[in-house]
Amino acid sequence: MKRTIALAAGMAMGAGMALADMVAPADVTYGEYGEIEQSLTGVPGDAEAGREVMITRGLGNCVACHAVTALEDIPFHGEVGPILDGVGSYRTEAELRGIVANAKMTFPESVMPAFYKVDGFIRPGNAFTGKAAEGPLDPLLTAQQIEDVVAYLMTLTD
Repeated sequence: MKRTIALAAGMAMGAGMALADMVAPADVTYGEYGEIEQSLTGVPGDAEAGREVMITRGLGNCVACHAVTALEDIPFHGEVGPILDGVGSYRTEAELRGIVANAKMTFPESVMPAFYKVDGFIRPGNAFTGKAAEGPLDPLLTAQQIEDVVAYLMTLTD
């Protein structure tokens, strides 16, 4: 019984520390060129989970705009954004984190959505209803999903 209580207490402390390390969208610090040096969660990203975010329509759906040869088994790659092949070789983790969180901080004319932003929008809508959003907005991706996508992008080195 004592071991169970100690284990539960340890797990709760670990979860609390992970939450304490999470950076809220409004508290993100961008560098001069839009990079985010600090992890948004304090937890390493999971490249496999990042792959899922990139290919899932209800999440990041990155392949709707970007071609990625490593994801050739996924149909309908887009041509709006740059091809992501080799991006892990020429972009740093901080640069990729900044671009995924809010590409406009690096590329002001970008049409890429800001995946980790909750305010400063001109006319946010309420999903596909055509009506204005009500109440506070959630980011399109969680902090951990951003870290996961960055981890996957860092694997694209060829």
